[in-house]
Amino acid sequence: MIERKKYLDKLISKKGNGMVKVITGIRRCGKSYLLFNIYKDYLLSVGVDADCIIELALDDDVNIRYRNPIELGEHLRQRTSDKNKTYYVFLDEIQKVVSIQNPYIKDVEDKIGFVDVLLGLMKHDNIDVYVTGSNSKMLSSDILTEFRGRGDEIRVGPLSYGEFCNAFKGDKRDAWQEYCTYGGMPLIMQKNTHEDKAAYLRTLFDKIYLSDIMERNNIRNEKSVLDDILNIVSSSIGSLTNPSNITKTFKSIRRLNIDSATVGKYLDIFIDAFMLYKAERYDVKGRKYIGSPLKYYFSDIGLRNARLQFRQMEENHIMENIIYNELIYREFNVDVGVVEYFYRGKDGKSKRSNLEIDFIANKGSQKYYIQSALTVAESDKRQQEIRSLNRIGDSFKKIVVVRDNIIPWHDEDGILYIGIENFLLDENSMDK
Repeated sequence: MIERKKYLDKLISKKGNGMVKVITGIRRCGKSYLLFNIYKDYLLSVGVDADCIIELALDDDVNIRYRNPIELGEHLRQRTSDKNKTYYVFLDEIQKVVSIQNPYIKDVEDKIGFVDVLLGLMKHDNIDVYVTGSNSKMLSSDILTEFRGRGDEIRVGPLSYGEFCNAFKGDKRDAWQEYCTYGGMPLIMQKNTHEDKAAYLRTLFDKIYLSDIMERNNIRNEKSVLDDILNIVSSSIGSLTNPSNITKTFKSIRRLNIDSATVGKYLDIFIDAFMLYKAERYDVKGRKYIGSPLKYYFSDIGLRNARLQFRQMEENHIMENIIYNELIYREFNVDVGVVEYFYRGKDGKSKRSNLEIDFIANKGSQKYYIQSALTVAESDKRQQEIRSLNRIGDSFKKIVVVRDNIIPWHDEDGILYIGIENFLLDENSMDK
């Protein structure tokens, strides 16, 4: 069993809070295992009767009848009828429940869906509800409004590097390279050869993610376009881009005319399916978002590498993606930073330049400025990496994460230098 303590602790803290616990995340990242195995084992260990844990996997064809919300509601009410017991209801892939016309109101457009079922269950004090889902549409603003404040999201991702290392069975010195190459989808750890791991990741893409996305969004005969967009984004992690730039790439390489609005729509679909993250650009001194261009990162670096047939394995870009994912795992809001400054050129005229900060991580009153670099062993390279950090002008923590295995140290300006594995394995590493 892969320990996922962070998510288990979240579920425990929300147990019996009167809310619908909604576990979201990319498919095959371990949501169902977290709920039906790890959390169930916890409940049993604290004395919950097994008969009081109601489990229903809605993506299983044997349960297809319960994708009808009326059938689902009736089934669950029958199984939770004893008012003297507390029931824990686990519903897997809740978005499979389809909305239907209310059979009791014929003349008015009135739909019944899974939200109605869940809200009905929550009226009973002895029922604690947990659901999983693989797309963020189930938590759109409209649905949250319908929940009337009774939906509580728990976002699950692929294995963090710390989780991966704890479960890694080989030589720990090989863990970083394995993670950089194959990522943190839990089942990847059961595969022994490169061929098996690569085939599994490609199958996730073609047979599960893309097929699911096309079906859910009613996309037909455009798989090649989706493939091309993913390939372009995969090649440009860590680089600024936008739908317009991707459109230009289509025109110059594929000789295809696809408008930027269509590209933007498809990118949003990938984000909706938790395959991609989008990092906006933020002007540090101007204290405002700049907008386009921006950066896209994969929620799992192994999926990105498999997308490119493991050909573009630049460690600096891969490392940047992994740092971004770690910050998301630690529940920071993450932006790409820009510092604008003016200087006088050789011609004596004032010139303007923008320096990039890889990440600005915010959480409450906490703020960190973070640069990712393979090495800062040479003075010139170090000065290049910290130019933007030295021009920020505030007192928040500044960090340079390097590939080298180094003892963390601070320079004369208070900037922290730390090795990537130390940074990833110690959740307090940013405050050293």
